Amino acid sequence: MMTPHVEYVLRIADSSLILGQRLSELCGHGPVLEEDIAITNIALDCIGQARLLLTHAGKLEGAGRDEDQLAFLRNEGEFRNVTLTELPNGDFGRVVLRNFLFSSFLEQLWAGLAASADTELAAIAAKSAKETRYHREHSADWVVRLGDGTDESHGRMAQALSALWPYMAECFAADGVDDAVAASGIGVAWSTLEAGWRQAVGPVLAEATLEPPPDTPFRSRGRCGVHSEHLGHLLAVMQHLQRSHPGARW
Repeated sequence: MMTPHVEYVLRIADSSLILGQRLSELCGHGPVLEEDIAITNIALDCIGQARLLLTHAGKLEGAGRDEDQLAFLRNEGEFRNVTLTELPNGDFGRVVLRNFLFSSFLEQLWAGLAASADTELAAIAAKSAKETRYHREHSADWVVRLGDGTDESHGRMAQALSALWPYMAECFAADGVDDAVAASGIGVAWSTLEAGWRQAVGPVLAEATLEPPPDTPFRSRGRCGVHSEHLGHLLAVMQHLQRSHPGARW
């Protein structure tokens, strides 16, 4: 059974990894060349963050698993990413809106982890914060451009917001892992980040003429290992080479 420390790091690592995998699906399929490159670079940043975090989680776990084993040899129920990151991409507006909502959350999280008693985690947070700031700024620009654009683009963004917004509640649900890690000074409880996140996303959505839907009791539970039907399909693609040729080297 994982310690709260390991599970906490894996929640962040897996969310970055799965989002990076989702965004990598768009390589070569961007609406324009500049955005194709931008989304691909964001995917690479996410996977780079995941590598650092998975390596750290493996050392904390002490079971001899490295970043590759954690990424490619765990089954669906062992992943701890938030459900938002595993959802299919949809159109470009939905992609940038998801990036905006989640990178705005990560900005709050990295800032909170700067004072972590886990010095390695604090160092990863400091590096990742710079990348995430760009991810947020890039996606926020597109949210405004599309939300306050044509009737077609506004309608699509409103539909995407209605679909994605409920999944953000998972990021702020309190649980025992958060409580234990916060009490030890290792990490910040995700449940304490909601107010800052809403303050960050509110002005951008207002400028985009987008109205957040009302909150509902719905709670996804990906960070507890309970995933949507989409993660299994994603992992089948992501893990295919390693599972087909175990231990391959080239």
